[in-house]
Amino acid sequence: MKFRMIHENFNVSDLGVSLAFYEKALGLREIRRKTAGDGSFIIVYLGNDETDFELELTWLEEHPQKYDLGEEEFHLAFRTDDFEAAHALHESMGCIAFENHDMGIYFITDPDGYWLEVLPPRD
Repeated sequence: MKFRMIHENFNVSDLGVSLAFYEKALGLREIRRKTAGDGSFIIVYLGNDETDFELELTWLEEHPQKYDLGEEEFHLAFRTDDFEAAHALHESMGCIAFENHDMGIYFITDPDGYWLEVLPPRD
């Protein structure tokens, strides 16, 4: 028996703001969406040409406030081919939350406070 990871879900409070952030910060674009007939939820799957793994953003009509993320001890990681350019972009966006210079990585936060790790290319 084999299993393949296909997506990660983040619930978001403002879908438009989140879609703009993920496109600008990480180059993710909308792949497809599902909208409830009664408008109670919208699910948008984001991806890129580098992998078939997707980020699922879920907006719930009855939850307009930001989500309680607890102690934020979880994250989604992205490897970039141009670490310096990515860092400069994220610095200009003001979304860098933490840098670990010893490990050569940093974390950004999305509009809802989710942590996203940015790693340099593999040697």
